[in-house]
Formats: sequence, C-alpha cells, structure tokens
Amino acid sequence: MEASIARLAGQQHGVVGVDQLAALEISRAMIRTHRRHGWLVPAAPRVLAVAGAPPSWERDLMTGLLSLGPWSWVSHEAAAALHDLDRHVRGAVEFTVHRDRRGVETGFRLHTTAVLPAIDRVEINGFRCVSATRTIIDLARARVGRYRLEAAIDSAVRGGASSPFVLQQRLTEIRSSGQWGVRLLDQLLVDTGGHTMLERRFLEVVREAGLPRPTPQVIFQRDGRAYARVDFHFGPIPVVIEVSGRKGHSSPAERARDAQRRNELQDAGQRVYEYTWEDVTERAGYVARTLRSRLRDAGWRR
Repeated sequence: MEASIARLAGQQHGVVGVDQLAALEISRAMIRTHRRHGWLVPAAPRVLAVAGAPPSWERDLMTGLLSLGPWSWVSHEAAAALHDLDRHVRGAVEFTVHRDRRGVETGFRLHTTAVLPAIDRVEINGFRCVSATRTIIDLARARVGRYRLEAAIDSAVRGGASSPFVLQQRLTEIRSSGQWGVRLLDQLLVDTGGHTMLERRFLEVVREAGLPRPTPQVIFQRDGRAYARVDFHFGPIPVVIEVSGRKGHSSPAERARDAQRRNELQDAGQRVYEYTWEDVTERAGYVARTLRSRLRDAGWRR
C-alpha cells in the first residue's frame, strides 16, 4: 500500500488525491492510520501530501488540480509560466473551473467559464492547462500591461505554441467587443509575426510608413539545403532586412557565419540591409525613409 502511494505521489510532486487512493483500493481506515502517524498530511480539500515532500510551485499546481477535480485547468498567469511565455509572473497559482464550481472555498485563485472547448485545452508536463492562445486572450481580458501582452504573443509565436492566424481566429470566435483587453489584443495582432520586441517594432514602423508588409522569419534554401533564416523578406521584391539587438553577434565565429550567410543571400540575388535597435526604436523616420528608397530601387512601386 505504502509503495503504491509513494509511487503515485512521486509522479505528482508529492501529493495524491483522495479519489486516487480510493481507486487504488486503499481504505479510509488505512488513510486515517497514515494521517495519524504523520505520513500523510492535508494539503487541500480532498488532497494529501506525503510528509517530507518539498514544497514547490509544481506541487501547488498539482494540489489545485487534484482538489478542484477534472473540470479544472491551470490558467492565466500560471498558464503563462507553464507555457514559458516571456515576462510571465513567477510562482503564480491560478485556475479556471467550470461555472458550477463558483463559490467553492479552496484557497486558490479561480476563474470560471461556462465551457472550455477542446481547442483551448492542452497538457503540459502532466498538468491540465489552457492553451497558449487562450492564455493570451485571458491575459488580455485581465488587463495585463501592453508590453507584457506583446511579449506573451511574440514568444508564443516564436515557440510555435500559437500563430497570428490562430490567435485572430480564436479571438473572433470568442470575442466580446466591449472588453478592453479584446480591443488591445486587436491592436497588437496587427504587428504580430516577428519573434522579438524589436521585430514587432520594425513591423510597426513599416505599417505606419505605408510600406508593404514583409514576411517574417523566412528560410532560404538551395539544392535542398537551408542556408539562411532572415528576419524579414519583402518577396517578391528581392530585399532582406535584418534587425540587430543591442548585443548582436560579437564573437569571430558568429561574425564569420553572418558574413557567409549575407554573401550567399547576395549570390541568390537578394539585397540585404540591416537596422539596429537604435535605428528602429529611436530613428523610425530614418528607417522608413531609407527602406522606402531601397524598396523602390529593387523594383517596388506603390
């Protein structure tokens, strides 16, 4: 019996549900005995912890899910942390439950929903969790700051957990136009597609200048070999734009790879230009003016 409990607890960060123990055919009398001897201690309603199991954020999340039951999911700030979205709040413990659980006293921060469709549900490392797309929408509704929301969007796109199309589609399906967060998300999705804040700012500069929108993160191939991934390509106009952060590539090996990559792109007929962090964030007019000229030289006509 003890071995079965220890094995289950080991898979769940040191906690077990009372219903799980019943499924293992462990009697209530045996549970009371283990509690009396101090081997099992209360962790939350209908959840017990193995004595000596170290406290952790993961243990708190598992405790909440076991206590709240199968119609509960890690959500909002806690889901952002599970998805490892940029600028997430460390240590957040937050759940979404079915609306009929409203008012249940558990000690956890709860949100309620009438329905959470399958498209909004995932499992991450054994935790029931809302999807990255739904997490971003929930964060917008919760009125997190603009820069935090931008970072969440861009990191979800970068990691492949969501995409601009999926975000827009899901937002359209569940939108409530009177909510502040939805309006902000609509604004931010316009310049989504890059992988970093700098790439987002570049797309914003391009849009405000009335220039054609480039395709972010394009991979160039030749003879079945990928030889370059670029920040932006204005295809069919043969113009590639790279935006470099404050640190950039500084080692000799990195500079050599950058040079080879640039040469191969130029051999393929691409015109390659680079704008720095300071250019994009402090000299937007310069970026717009020179980019317009370079696009025209490459054949673009409004």
